[in-house]
Amino acid sequence: MSQQLPDVQASRPDVAVGLNDVGVTGVEKLVELGRDAEDCDRPIVLMAEFSAFVDLPGGRKGADMSRNMEVIDETLEAAVAEPAYRVEDVCGDAAERLLEKHEYTSRAEVGMEAEFVTRERTPASDQPTQHTATIVAGATATPEGTTEEIGARVTGMTVCPCSQGMSAARAREELRGLGVEEDVVETFLDRVPQAGHSQRGHATLAVESDGAPEVDLNDLIALARDAMSARIYNLAKRPDEDHVTRAAHENARFVEDCVREMAEGVVERFPDLPDGAVVRMKQSNDESIHQHNAHAERVATVGELREELRGPGRSGD
Repeated sequence: MSQQLPDVQASRPDVAVGLNDVGVTGVEKLVELGRDAEDCDRPIVLMAEFSAFVDLPGGRKGADMSRNMEVIDETLEAAVAEPAYRVEDVCGDAAERLLEKHEYTSRAEVGMEAEFVTRERTPASDQPTQHTATIVAGATATPEGTTEEIGARVTGMTVCPCSQGMSAARAREELRGLGVEEDVVETFLDRVPQAGHSQRGHATLAVESDGAPEVDLNDLIALARDAMSARIYNLAKRPDEDHVTRAAHENARFVEDCVREMAEGVVERFPDLPDGAVVRMKQSNDESIHQHNAHAERVATVGELREELRGPGRSGD
């Protein structure tokens, strides 16, 4: 007769303090996502990294880690067996299973990150290339319901407006010193963007709502890329390098500008999002002439952003 092992996790801990998140991180799994037949009949295969957490009451020593792993495996197997079209739904399904299997918890969270590669063409030479973004998805399940989040982290290029302004002022003085007429000076500066120090920018844009957010991942990626001074490309021939450099200097933006561009882009691109949907926007720039980096972020509901963008004295029509 086999001896029944004691349930150590269910025993009372020496220090009875509750914990917000207990679980596992770094769980790597292949995830297959179906696509519309008219788009492509081949699935998107992602090498995804998952995290899974539950909250833990103070009277319980530990969570059942093996159950967390079992739930992740079960959910991903189900996603492969039956076509899944949204990674956030995979996370939502896993979070709800976690909540169901852990009777002592009141909240379960599942997060996922994966590299997402799409095909595109270079802006000047029109050569085929690929773009890589990081999908950021997640879900939180409680007895009241499940919220899901979908977003992306992308890289791009920014140019400092302040640095560019100083270069333009110096160019104006030099041209005047050479006797160039004032109207020609201003026309030249208007047509030829002046130098400014550039940065590699990292933008993160995500939307969370009850159930799956009514947004398209590719649109979120495009909004985040276009919020910076210019897009960058894995392949860039000399005409492409010139195109990107000029485009960035014609569109100089502070780190704060990038976050505000994302906010405006979400409101304009997704008019059907409910006011209660939450938007997370973050921009971090790797400075080229400083040892520090620049950072800005905003978390707000869609309703708050709509109200702010409407501005004082403007109607909602």
